[in-house]
Amino acid sequence: MSIQEKALHLLMRICRFNFGTFEKEEFKKFLKMGFTFALMIGIYWTLRPLKDSIFIQLVDKMYLPYAKTISVLALLPLVMFYTRLLETTSREKMLILLPTFYGVSILIFSTAMFVAQAPLEEIAMRSLIPYVSTKILGYLWYFFVESFGSLMVALFWAFATDTTEAASAKKGFPLVVMMGQMGGVVCPYSIGGLPHRLGLTTDTLSMVILGLLCLSIIGMIRYFLKTTPRDLLTSFQGQNEEKEKAKQEPGFMEGLKLLLKHRYLMGMFAANFIYEFIVTIFDFNFKIAAGTAYSGVALTHYLSLYGSSVNIVSLFCLLLGISNVTRFLGVGVALAAMPIIVGIALAGFLNIDSLSFLFALMVGSKAINYALNGPALKQLYIPTTTDVRFKAQAWIETFGSRASKEAGSLFNMFLKPLQTAFGIAAGRMHYLTLSGAIGFPLLAVWFLVAIYLAKKFQQGIQENKVVC
Repeated sequence: MSIQEKALHLLMRICRFNFGTFEKEEFKKFLKMGFTFALMIGIYWTLRPLKDSIFIQLVDKMYLPYAKTISVLALLPLVMFYTRLLETTSREKMLILLPTFYGVSILIFSTAMFVAQAPLEEIAMRSLIPYVSTKILGYLWYFFVESFGSLMVALFWAFATDTTEAASAKKGFPLVVMMGQMGGVVCPYSIGGLPHRLGLTTDTLSMVILGLLCLSIIGMIRYFLKTTPRDLLTSFQGQNEEKEKAKQEPGFMEGLKLLLKHRYLMGMFAANFIYEFIVTIFDFNFKIAAGTAYSGVALTHYLSLYGSSVNIVSLFCLLLGISNVTRFLGVGVALAAMPIIVGIALAGFLNIDSLSFLFALMVGSKAINYALNGPALKQLYIPTTTDVRFKAQAWIETFGSRASKEAGSLFNMFLKPLQTAFGIAAGRMHYLTLSGAIGFPLLAVWFLVAIYLAKKFQQGIQENKVVC
């Protein structure tokens, strides 16, 4: 037995406790999938701090809710184009086209940021980009990063669920997520905070590295498809799959039609919506506090530490066996636990006001979602048709996520008027009262939706039928 095979068998034994027993080729498949996801998540979690930091520098921290609101409309043409590509292009080509688009675009943005983020005293360089254009650049960068998280990550999971059967996904997806968290730990700190540690004044270096890493995803996808046995690239096949496919029509609006037609998909939309709505309220207050305490590349460095911390906590959750909740207690318990956890976080948010607490609150809320709720939600797509996995999922995780963040941002926009009308302290009390009055009923709805989704999922798997 070679050294590589010995190492592989050792890893399989180590992973057996947390994820279950894999066959050799099956384990190799999820390792390759995990490395690709780790790179993708590493890039995403490095872009996220850069998104907020650069927007705050070029525009203003109080305009973050407006940026989130407008991003829904800004993403519309991208999703239209994305949906059209899904109809005319194979899944393999899509996993090459999207990384190419984002990699090249990041490199183009890095050049513009080198000029836009130049210190004010460098008059000659700053004069190259007018004041108004700098603001526009800040918005464009914000929208671009928002689209990366929606389209790239959604495409990866659509591909993963389209090439994995239910029994294999139950143990393999948590492993993929765990490896993704490793990328989210390493990249934000090592890449996002690099300019600050080197004493640079712009984030250009980080962006160039991210652009090149994004392009490297192409090679990893090709290697995965070339080396993975074809019998491990098959998806769930329900008895009524062809019948369901015959009911579905091509077109950009098909994903939305599927979403509105099936209660199962609406339930998934609701679970995603409520989580994002409440966390957007947390996130806005955290970013305001961070933007007040830090500025420039120091702010990027601080937010990068936040990104790494989220993934460290999520990774520890997975290593300590949180995925066993899904394996032994079922998808329903994993889904129902999340609204309870977020409810505890909301109670803390209403009673404690400090940057350190907001940091811990955001880290905990995001980490538990990625470690427990995320893998469970992704499994819900398995007993569905290919069109649902690719097109409806794009609507749920792109527009659904954006719409929920827009709703949360619209709520956050009341913060400033409330502070002005009632004074900062009194205004915050009104804001917090509204947060609790809206948040807790939504969490109760989420809990009921989670139970319904788990029931439909189990029914589809047991009867070997697609749900929609």
